[in-house]
Amino acid sequence: MPPHQLPAVSVIMPVLNEERHLRNSVRHILEQEYAGEMEVVIALGPSSDRTDEIAAELVAEDPRVHTVPNPTGRTPAALNAAIKASRHPVVVRVDGHGMLSPDYIATAVRLLEETGAQNVGGIMHAEGENDWEHAVAAAMTSKIGVGNAAFHTGGEAAPAETVYLGVFRREALEQQGGYNEEFIRAQDWELNFRIREAGGLIWFSPELKVSYRPRPSVRALAKQYKDYGRWRHVVARFHQGSINLRYLAPPTAVVAIAAGLVVGAAVTPWALVIPGGYLAAITAGSVPAGKGLPLAARLRIPVALATMHMSWGWGFLTSPRALARKVIASRRPAVMAEG
Repeated sequence: MPPHQLPAVSVIMPVLNEERHLRNSVRHILEQEYAGEMEVVIALGPSSDRTDEIAAELVAEDPRVHTVPNPTGRTPAALNAAIKASRHPVVVRVDGHGMLSPDYIATAVRLLEETGAQNVGGIMHAEGENDWEHAVAAAMTSKIGVGNAAFHTGGEAAPAETVYLGVFRREALEQQGGYNEEFIRAQDWELNFRIREAGGLIWFSPELKVSYRPRPSVRALAKQYKDYGRWRHVVARFHQGSINLRYLAPPTAVVAIAAGLVVGAAVTPWALVIPGGYLAAITAGSVPAGKGLPLAARLRIPVALATMHMSWGWGFLTSPRALARKVIASRRPAVMAEG
């Protein structure tokens, strides 16, 4: 497509405490191999580090970069604020710790045209910078860690339930009223569900890749996955029929392991086969997942796997029904308007 016919693109970024990665993430956007017009809108949450200062420097350095406030600090509110402040017909979501591959936007625009999809996305390519992060990245890109989710593990281009981040047609976002701001987590899955229910196509392609920096500690990873499980259960309550066996595996594992430990301690040691079998499975599964990594990283993979599984499952099981009632009370998000 000739440059003058390429659609203009708005890149939206929700950021909070992203001083470590923000400048590099924005650099990957501004250096895209895309000849069409482009803007970057950064929605600034109440950060406690130098994020706001770095964002101000980026605005001063390049007229394509703008900022909007997000006083709540919540991701869906940030996304809606950035969408409202943006202008262009194609909207690209990027996180403050995501690094786009050089042809990401050009490829996504082409795929929107070729497939007629309302949203296209690709692979969440987790990459670490130390032994722990390498271990988490390996866990997040393995089937034993995340099941058969194509945007984690790869696969053939095809229609999908959801994709990582996403490149949207603006009209699809406006039709759905943007992100539901009550979904503190799982807002991407929930929005894509609504788009599909309205007859829109969500398209996954391995041609699209975003490098992702994992959480830097066990505690941070546990909180992340607990929130994922908690809010995925809210989606299941809010949208009946949206659950599948992959999402039920972690809570089932939590219940089975807990039961095995209790029964094993109080009744019969044979029940310890359940938690023992789980440990053996994640240890064996970490061997292919850690291929090519340093020994220190490989040894941490079972810890990362157990943290992800148990935290997600516990979050799912303990997700309060009050969250779903709150979401239902605000069933229709605020309608987006072009800024």
